[in-house]
Amino acid sequence: MKLSLKRKIESLPEKPGIYFFKNREKEVIYIGKARSLKERVKTYFQQSPDPKVHNIISETADIDFILTGSEKEASFLENNFIQQHQPKFNLRLKDDKSFPFLRLTSQEKYPGIYFSRKVSEDGAQYFGPFSPAHQARRTIHLVNKYFGIRSCEEAVPGKRKRPCLEYDLKLCSAPCVGYISENDYREGVENALLFMEGKTEELAKILRSKMVDAARRQEFEKAAHWRDIISTLEQIKEKPRFISVALEDMDIFGFARKKEKVSFCIFFMRKGKVIEREGFFPEESEKISDEEILHNFLKEFYTKDRERPEKILLPFEPAQKEKLRLELLKKRIGKLEIIIPLKGKNKRLIDLANRNAEILLQKKKEEYSPLGEIKNILGLKNLPLRIEGFDISNTGGEESVGSLVVFENSQPKKDDYRKYRIKTVEGPNDVASLQEVIQRRYSRVLEQKEKLPDLVLVDGGKGQLQAARKILENLGLGNLPLASLAKREETIFVSGKKDGLKLDRTSPALKLFQNIRDEAHRFAISFHRQRRTKKSFESLLDEIPGLGKKRKKALLSHYRGIEEIKKATIEELAVIIGSKAAQSLIKRFGA
Repeated sequence: MKLSLKRKIESLPEKPGIYFFKNREKEVIYIGKARSLKERVKTYFQQSPDPKVHNIISETADIDFILTGSEKEASFLENNFIQQHQPKFNLRLKDDKSFPFLRLTSQEKYPGIYFSRKVSEDGAQYFGPFSPAHQARRTIHLVNKYFGIRSCEEAVPGKRKRPCLEYDLKLCSAPCVGYISENDYREGVENALLFMEGKTEELAKILRSKMVDAARRQEFEKAAHWRDIISTLEQIKEKPRFISVALEDMDIFGFARKKEKVSFCIFFMRKGKVIEREGFFPEESEKISDEEILHNFLKEFYTKDRERPEKILLPFEPAQKEKLRLELLKKRIGKLEIIIPLKGKNKRLIDLANRNAEILLQKKKEEYSPLGEIKNILGLKNLPLRIEGFDISNTGGEESVGSLVVFENSQPKKDDYRKYRIKTVEGPNDVASLQEVIQRRYSRVLEQKEKLPDLVLVDGGKGQLQAARKILENLGLGNLPLASLAKREETIFVSGKKDGLKLDRTSPALKLFQNIRDEAHRFAISFHRQRRTKKSFESLLDEIPGLGKKRKKALLSHYRGIEEIKKATIEELAVIIGSKAAQSLIKRFGA
C-alpha cells in the first residue's frame, strides 16, 4: 500500500459516511458508502480476486470522505454524488433513476398515495426518499391499511356500484362508492400526514386515545387495529437530511475553530439534493471573534461569479448580518435568506456540517503535524508526545560514548538529556554499544518507575533496530514503539517493514526524525570530544615530572585543557600543585 494512502486510512473515523477514491488529477474515480469508513476502505487494500478492485486501487492517489448520521443517510448521499460526479468505476446509480418518494395528492378532495421516482411542483405532498425501494411500497401498504387512504386512480365519486378487492382486504375505505364521508376520509388523511412526517408523539396520543375508546366499547378488533399502527410508527421516523422534497437551493455552512485555526465545511443543495461539498481553511487571528470570521469568509466566498442560492444556512449569526445579506443580494435575481436554524431538519443539517468541519480541521492539523504523521505511518495508538533518541560516538573504538536526547511535543527537553560512557564494549562496535546504553537507560526507568517514552528512535539501520528490540524484549518492553533512521537513504525502519519506509523529503515526520537523530549525534559527538580532549590532556600531564596522581586530578578539576593552563599565572598554579610542579608546568606549556 502507498504510504500516503495508509496514513489516510488510519485517520478515517469508524463512523458512517461516504468515501471518495481520487486519481492523481484529483478526479473522483469511485464513490462508496459505509457503516464504518475505516473498516470499509481497509477492505479494498486486502487481497482480492476482483479485477475491478485492483483497477480502482491502481489508479487511486488520494482518499476523501464525508461523515453522515447513519448508513441509510450515507446511501442517499452516495446516490447524489455518483449522479453528480459520474465516477468511472461506479456502475450503479449513474442514471437519473433515484430513490423513490411517496406522493400524497392532498390538493384533491379525496387524496391518494402513490409511488414516485421524482418530485414535481404539482401541488401534491412528497415524502422520502426511501431506501431500499421496497420500504416505499411497504409504507404505502401501511397507509392504506391503517388510514384507509386509496392508492388507485378511480374517480370519486365514480361509476362503481361496489368497492374493489382493496376494500375487502381492508386496504382502502372505498370513497369511490361513498362508504366513507369526506370528513372521516379527511381525518384519515390528516393522521396519515402526521405518520408520514414522523410526528409520532402527536399521532401516538391520538391513536392511543382511539384504542382506549374502542376497548371501552368492547370493539376489540378496532382497538387491535390502532394498537398495531402505534407499534409501526417508528419505522419511517428517520428522515434523510441530504434530500429535500421542497426542491430547495441552499448552501449549508459548518464551522469549527481551535484558537487561530479555522475550518469551514459547505454542503451545496440544489433542487433538493446535496450534490457537493467543499472545505476551506482561512487564516485568522486569535483576537478576531467567530462572528467576524464568518462575516469575512462569506464576503470572500461569494465574490466573483459564485452562485448565490435562495437560502444560506449558518451555524450562528455573522457580524453585520443584514448588511451582508444586502451585499450578497446585489448579484442575485430573486430573494435571498440568511437563516440560523434553531431546530428541525435545517438544524440537523447544520450540526452535520459542523461535525464535518471539525473532521476537516483535525485532518488539516494532522497533515501538518509531525506527531500526527508519525502516529499514522507507524500505526501507533497514541501521538508520540515523548520521543527518546539514541546515538553512539567514538574514534576507532576509543573513548566510546552514548547519548540520549528527549523531545516532548516535537521540542527538545534538554533537562532530560543523558550521557553514557561505554563500559562493557571493547573496540569500535556501535551495535553492542547501543545495546549497553539501551539496557542501562530502561533498566533505570523500570527501577525508578519513571514514565516510558511514546517512541524510541535509534540512529542506524536494521542492525541497530534489531539490537535495540532484543534488549527491550529482554526487559519486558517488547511493546514499546521503536524505530531507526538510516543516514544514507533517510529510510525509517520498524518491525514488520522489511524494506523500511521512505517518506517524502518535505514530510514533517521525516524532518522531526532527522532533527532528533542530528541532535542525538551532536550531543554524542560533543561528549566524545570532551572525553578525547581530557584523555589527551591527561597524557601530556603524564610527561611532566613532579605531577603525581593527586596533582593531576587537582589540575583536571580546575582546567579543561592546555589553553586554560597557558592563561594561568604561576601563582595560581602554585596554589593548586605547589611552586616546584608549577614551574615545571610553565616550562612545559609556558608562553
